[in-house]
Amino acid sequence: MYEFIKGFVAELTPTYVVIDTGGIGYAVHISLQTYGHIGQTQQVQLWLHHIVREDAEQLYGFFDKEEREVFRLLVSVSGVGPNTARMVLSSLSSTEVRHAIQHDDLQRLQGIKGIGMKTAQRIVVDLKDRIGKTLLSSTAGAPLPKAIHEEAMAALIMLGFAKVPAEKVIRSLIRENTLYTAEQLIKAALKRL
Repeated sequence: MYEFIKGFVAELTPTYVVIDTGGIGYAVHISLQTYGHIGQTQQVQLWLHHIVREDAEQLYGFFDKEEREVFRLLVSVSGVGPNTARMVLSSLSSTEVRHAIQHDDLQRLQGIKGIGMKTAQRIVVDLKDRIGKTLLSSTAGAPLPKAIHEEAMAALIMLGFAKVPAEKVIRSLIRENTLYTAEQLIKAALKRL
């Protein structure tokens, strides 16, 4: 129904953005890939996927059409909902997802929260032939370390991780590398949780 949305960024978190267009704020769910592309941008255009359910309407936004296409392919797989698909695209780029599917890399898919062996197998079996036929193509500046830490924690909690284990992982990662952007820190934490 909706193809894209263009407007000013009123609020930005690692899991959603509020876009002000024509005086109306639209809450749009995003992946970490899209979050990284938006960065400090004040005006943005996102490609949309609209989901209508009995109890809710949700918009999922993507910085490019390829990421949206991979999202649509993922949600077409039985057992993969929009939040799981978003988690996949927050952990891996759309190119990495394509590569994992095309090369039967079940371990890479299983490393993502919410993806077990059966779901990983189903994704590969259902999408292997279709993934190659779709569109092919393929950060933000670093704020203060405390802001990065808080942003990463908020994102992980919104994605469903418990606070204490997430905090331990983030502190450990920051000790190893103090030059993480928020997006990089969240991705690294997702691989360890």
